[in-house]
Amino acid sequence: QVQLTESGGGLVPPGGSLRLSCGSSKGIYSSTHKAWYRQAPGKQRELVAAISTGGRTSYADSVKGRFTISTDRGENTINLQMNNLVPDDTAVYYCNLKTSFYDAWGQGIQVTVSA
Repeated sequence: QVQLTESGGGLVPPGGSLRLSCGSSKGIYSSTHKAWYRQAPGKQRELVAAISTGGRTSYADSVKGRFTISTDRGENTINLQMNNLVPDDTAVYYCNLKTSFYDAWGQGIQVTVSA
């Protein structure tokens, strides 16, 4: 069973930055689909950023140019660098790793953007 542990969330003022990390109990390979999702109160979970098995990155329109997803395979982590945060970025953020053998989710971490 794959376990994912998220860190780096918290409270930040508008315009600030946070870096989320997601550590995996199993190795992360190029064949692993990697993604970050978020869910705001009263809203459905949405895809924020992803790295496909082909290595292509994709982003939700609302975060393009502000968020960057990356992988540190040596540390078995995926990261989400979030810059120029706005109140609408407030949500619980979840990391997700998917292969042919598993579909694993982190427990979620709160990000709050508020003055």
